[in-house]
This record gives sequence, C-alpha cells and structure tokens, in this order.
Amino acid sequence: MPMPDLPKDLSALSLSEIAELARDRRLPPVESWSPERIGQSNMRIARDGSWYHEGGLIQRETMVRLFSSILQREADGRYWLVTPVEKLEIAVDDTPFVAVEVKSEGVGQDRQLAFRLNTGDLVLAGPNHRLLFAEADGAPRPLIHVRGGMDARIARAAYYALVEWALEEAATPLGLWSGGVFFAMEPA
Repeated sequence: MPMPDLPKDLSALSLSEIAELARDRRLPPVESWSPERIGQSNMRIARDGSWYHEGGLIQRETMVRLFSSILQREADGRYWLVTPVEKLEIAVDDTPFVAVEVKSEGVGQDRQLAFRLNTGDLVLAGPNHRLLFAEADGAPRPLIHVRGGMDARIARAAYYALVEWALEEAATPLGLWSGGVFFAMEPA
C-alpha cells in the first residue's frame, strides 16, 4: 500500500485540514508485535533528523517515512525498528524526530498549534502531544511529544515563532495555549 503524500508546507492548510490529515495517519501496530528475531539495524538518526544506514545518508524521503512508522521506544530508552518478524535496534543521537514547522490559529485559550515533523507527520499540541520547554547545557531544548515515549525537538525557527507568539500574549508565566492546555515556557 503506497504511503499518502503529506504536505511540504503547513501555510496552505487550515487547522481543520491539518487535524484531519493527522487523524487519518494510520501507523502499524508495532506495540502488539513480538518478533523472535532481534538484532542491530546498523542505522542511526542524527541530531538534525537525518537517517543513516551503515554510515550512508538515506536520501529517499519515502524510506525515512516508512522506517519512522515502525519506530518504537522501549521503557529502557532504546529505539527499535519493529516488524512482525524482526526487531532491530537503531541509534538515536538526540530525538527521533524534528518539528521543522509550526502553524498557529487563534489566540489565548483558543489557540491551536500544529507542527510538521521532518518525516512529514503532523502533530497538534494538546493533551496527547504535550510541549516541554527544557534546557540542555544552558540552552533551550523545546520538545513536543509525538507518540510512545518519543519526542520531536522543535527546530530553531519554529521555537522562535512560539516565543514571539508567547511574548505577544504576555501570559504569566510566559507560555502558550494549544488544544485547551497551557504550556509554560519555563524549563521543567
């Protein structure tokens, strides 16, 4: 079954269209599979979200999207590519996803934030996809929860847009609403 094309740019879509695309995305039930064959994938996801196999960059976006759909994180923090017949460990330098674009509609408690990931997936911030404003080495490390213990690091341009909107609203503490949840932009 071919994977549907996902948008390259959120600006042309309404938030209801984004929500529909996100809702329609069907992922394989990796959490229900228990393959007997376990090994190494010789794959790595770099900090910038690039995927590598045996040191070579995977350039086909459809392959990255496919692999990202079978990605799973276990309680011990390790990442795996899971199919019904095998489970292969994959190295992840930082987070497995990067939120490369953000779109906002509404203001205050009516605001909704939608993110496009480097894999083309769409995530709407809210109760099931929480924003976290952490710090690492004294620098901001904004994240959004994607699924199953996996987060996306929010890219710099998207983070700056979030900060600009938060400063315009001037909430105390500084932060933004999305999906009926207030996300304080203080390090956790």
